[in-house]
Amino acid sequence: MATALEARGHDLSDPLWSARLLIDAPAEVVAVHRSFFRAGADIAITASYQASFDGLAARGVDRAGAERLLTRSVELAREAAAAEGEGERWVAASVGPYGAALADGSEYRGRYGLTVAALRRWHRPRVEVLTAAAPDLLALETVPDADEAEALADVVAGLGVPAWLSYTIDGDRTRAGQPLAEAFAVAVGRPEIVAVGVNCCAPQDVPGAVAVAREVTGLPVIAYPNSGEAWDGGWIGHRRFTAADVPGWVAAGARIVGGCCRVGPEEIAEVAATLRSSGKPHSRPERP
Repeated sequence: MATALEARGHDLSDPLWSARLLIDAPAEVVAVHRSFFRAGADIAITASYQASFDGLAARGVDRAGAERLLTRSVELAREAAAAEGEGERWVAASVGPYGAALADGSEYRGRYGLTVAALRRWHRPRVEVLTAAAPDLLALETVPDADEAEALADVVAGLGVPAWLSYTIDGDRTRAGQPLAEAFAVAVGRPEIVAVGVNCCAPQDVPGAVAVAREVTGLPVIAYPNSGEAWDGGWIGHRRFTAADVPGWVAAGARIVGGCCRVGPEEIAEVAATLRSSGKPHSRPERP
């Protein structure tokens, strides 16, 4: 989302990041969702990743206004799906980690110094608002820490909306340093968690993580890594995201694939085309 918005000329150097456009230019959010759908995407992830009550309050948005903006994020994705005509498309409401709201890179470290109970209290109001907006599912994404994953899994319990749980990782561990087997075990026995996986990570870390997620949970696995560049106050390094790697992710057990930071509609179009040409049809999984 952010990459595509920047390509359209928007400056996202703001603590709200993409969520600022929910306030300033909602039509642009719709346009970007539509561009991904036209590229072959089946699932839109809403622009709510960095939208929090705390962050919006710092911009002078009161609680009622924040609730309206969170709801709007789901409505805009629905609008884009409807505008693209026939075909079943899903809307996944993005629930970013606590660290995203701090806007200081904490989502790449975890270990915030908060208890699981405190994280539950912080996440619950936002998750409840997004759930009330009736997305197809919740994307509990870019989670750096198994403690936060536990809190999120507790929060979604009983809400009646399926969710995927996706960690951001470094090699074979979470960003907080926990072994992936331990981290994915958080999802076991949680009926609301219908898929697990990784996002906002290096492409080369995907195959191993997918295999661990599948072995530990038996659930469908999702993978949407970054371009391969690293964030250090700006994007550094080389792009390593290539659609040629995606059949390997599918072979390892991934059911849903895509891209995160610095991966745009052009790359998603290549992913869809590669899966078709590899004999792995670009088909939609069963609705959760």
